[in-house]
Amino acid sequence: MYQVLVADDHPLFREAIARVIDDGFPGTTLLEASDLDSTLRLVADNDDLDLVLLDIHMPGMQGLSGLVRLRNEFPTVPAVIVSAEEEKSVILQCITYGAVGFITKSSPRKQMIQALRQILDGSVYLPSHIIRAEGAGAAMGRYDPSFLPALLETLTRKQLQVFERMAQGESNKVIAYKLNIAESTVKAHVSAILRKLGATNRVQAILSASDIDFSAYLKAPSVMARDSAVSPR
Repeated sequence: MYQVLVADDHPLFREAIARVIDDGFPGTTLLEASDLDSTLRLVADNDDLDLVLLDIHMPGMQGLSGLVRLRNEFPTVPAVIVSAEEEKSVILQCITYGAVGFITKSSPRKQMIQALRQILDGSVYLPSHIIRAEGAGAAMGRYDPSFLPALLETLTRKQLQVFERMAQGESNKVIAYKLNIAESTVKAHVSAILRKLGATNRVQAILSASDIDFSAYLKAPSVMARDSAVSPR
């Protein structure tokens, strides 16, 4: 069903998370690593990985430097931090540096399964106590949304439609269904949207979209012109 890499230096935790994944996602292929170097090797050797579950305190990580290195070398592979750390500042930093989710090791089994399902569906997961106004602003990191109106002009109509549904919290699978396109196409649009907006991750893009009137942009003549210039695939 899926291929997931569990990167943690504690064998007991790797065994525990393996049971959680087996319960929630039967048939999933699990790979294991105990340090950053072996993690990077396995990611390089398995180009069909769906997810990397990463402990920020295992050997070689050097804090969040390991996360940054993983995201730089393999930007298309989703990385989720699974850690005993519960400090807001650390959790938000992980999202700012490119993680698509943060799951605390103290989370109940059902909550972990729900979090993993949400992430595998293409959404971002954060602990509930982080999703508040004071935390949301910090999650923006160094991202400056003041340039957003001009940047939105660079999006095609289909990218705007995908972005609108992203802002509503829909997963890639749901967006694909509602727009009648392939999920792989949605993923490509999401990557293009983040690149054009200069956003580090999906959270930043979604938070920046809170006041956007998408209907105004979708009616813009410039969007029509750009779409007509794009050759159909």
